[in-house]
Amino acid sequence: MTLSDTPLRAAIFDMDGTLVDNMVFHNQAWVALARRLGLSLTADDFQTRFAGRKNEEILPELLGRPVDARELEQLADEKETHYRTLYRPHLRLHRGAEALITRLRAAGIPLAIATAAPQGNRELVIDGLGLRPTFDRIVGAEEVSRGKPAPDIFLAAAKGLGVEPSRCLAFEDAILGVQSARAAGMAVVGLTTTTSGAQLREAGAAWILEDFVTLPQDLEARLFGPRA
Repeated sequence: MTLSDTPLRAAIFDMDGTLVDNMVFHNQAWVALARRLGLSLTADDFQTRFAGRKNEEILPELLGRPVDARELEQLADEKETHYRTLYRPHLRLHRGAEALITRLRAAGIPLAIATAAPQGNRELVIDGLGLRPTFDRIVGAEEVSRGKPAPDIFLAAAKGLGVEPSRCLAFEDAILGVQSARAAGMAVVGLTTTTSGAQLREAGAAWILEDFVTLPQDLEARLFGPRA
């Protein structure tokens, strides 16, 4: 049996832009904050350079200087409060996600969420959609020292599920997220909610999907075939 046909025994989902198609609202909030601070930042810039990283990593790079804890908290709260206000009326799972999650649970496949989103944003999505009982492990940015593209958050999720990373399937929408999961040794599905299929494949995604409605046959076989 080769790595390309090894059964996958766990599924780990990024949250923003993957389980929920919400990145346009994050991007709007980051661009608004940057403009208020007199900085130039486009939605594309954010998506390419920062999506998947922790706020404490993003803000010093965005500002081009060190940021003390008080200012970091202030700016992060401003951005996240704006984002939640923008996104709350649109809260819903991405197309096909509910049905796929139900199938995975029925097949006995353990599930995790690995997200750099701060607690307030996780609560909006995970609790707002009633997902917490569905997932065996939820790993947030505060549990790891490095954000994506470092592998830390995906490795923590795999450890929490008790499954070897090579037997985990990651779902991601961002270049840095795909790179993170690949660095952890996982097979990756790239969702084109925010990034082109070509960019996601270049970053290391083995499969490219618009949504969760239909999985490729080879991926179906690795997830739902015989559990070797």
